[in-house]
Amino acid sequence: MKDRVVISPTTRQEGHAELVMEVDDEGIVTKGMYFSITPVRGLEKMVLNKAPETAPVLCQRICGVCPIPHTLASAEAMDMALGIEIPTAAKLLRKATAAAHGINSAAIHHFLVAPDVVPEDKFVDAVNSVSEVRKNVQYVVDMIAGEGIHPSDIRVGGMARNITPFTKERLIERMTALKPKLEAHVEFIKNCVLEAGLPKDLGVVNQPLMAMDATYGTNEFDMDKFSEVLPEAWYDDPEIGTRACSVIPLWEGNNVETGPRARMEKYQGFKDKGVIAQHVARADEMLKNYDACMEALDALDTSAPANVSYDKRGTGELGFGVIEGPRGTDVHMAKVVEGKTQFYSAIVPTTWNIPTMGPATEGFHHEFGPHVIRAYDPCLSCATHVMVVDDEDKSILKNEMVRI
Repeated sequence: MKDRVVISPTTRQEGHAELVMEVDDEGIVTKGMYFSITPVRGLEKMVLNKAPETAPVLCQRICGVCPIPHTLASAEAMDMALGIEIPTAAKLLRKATAAAHGINSAAIHHFLVAPDVVPEDKFVDAVNSVSEVRKNVQYVVDMIAGEGIHPSDIRVGGMARNITPFTKERLIERMTALKPKLEAHVEFIKNCVLEAGLPKDLGVVNQPLMAMDATYGTNEFDMDKFSEVLPEAWYDDPEIGTRACSVIPLWEGNNVETGPRARMEKYQGFKDKGVIAQHVARADEMLKNYDACMEALDALDTSAPANVSYDKRGTGELGFGVIEGPRGTDVHMAKVVEGKTQFYSAIVPTTWNIPTMGPATEGFHHEFGPHVIRAYDPCLSCATHVMVVDDEDKSILKNEMVRI
């Protein structure tokens, strides 16, 4: 049996996962396998046979780190499933919320990776910078969406309400004052990363990119290009295949890379790859999200309606909400028949990235493995969903196994 280095759980991420690395005599990783060991949540099943408005409320509780993308993707999926065209003001408010949350999430990640890249004598500066950025962009999310963690004002049919002219003015003033601090934060983090001594080609992969929009999202998702593989069929190790807690999503038959680097390459011409590139792209994207937030606020007519009435019976057709969250493409699907949710599924960013992250550790010493994983900023609670049960007696076949 080949020598193995096992890290369980991997750290400074949301949720629980395991990294198994087969290594040679010099400790170089020859095969990396990363998989979720976070137990079942079952939120996709909880929304079934309930009113469509229930889905965004429950799905925002998939994770306390990613509540905004999940709420938006759920609401967008339900909007489509119900045949709703939300008002322009609602679209702008949703976009501003998503962009502000993107900045906040990147700042949280910078706190988590600070021990990896920030010199000890600059650590306090890094924490203070993260705090300054977060308190301002979280204020934007709070004022527009009602709450930063469980956003109550993102609703099926739009938003609960528009913001007032005073609120718009206050948000623009606050974000304008933040810009030089944000630019300084981005440069500080990028310089720390570039001077941290990480190997240049660490974490380089050449998988296809998954990105549907530069900053927000779309309602388009080609089901013909999407497929799923059970972990038993994906992992060479039968034990890992049995223990893994998420399916393997594929796009046109390939595992993919999604997230800030994928978006920056696809839409901004960013070409670098690997761990360093992941960190740099995430930092640069903070400024793209800043611009997106300000553009949405500038364009917002505070006197316009932010929601519409709608027929709750549903179209019976599959609706999609595809949001570009901080960690990548977040896809929610919903079908509503006679006013009740009959189908619901979510394919979240970390689920897309899991089959790519393990191999990204290969070719370097195993001590660099955690650096590779943290560069993707994985969120494992999001990536874990439905239990496997026996079709006949409904008994749980694999208590630790979940399926989308």
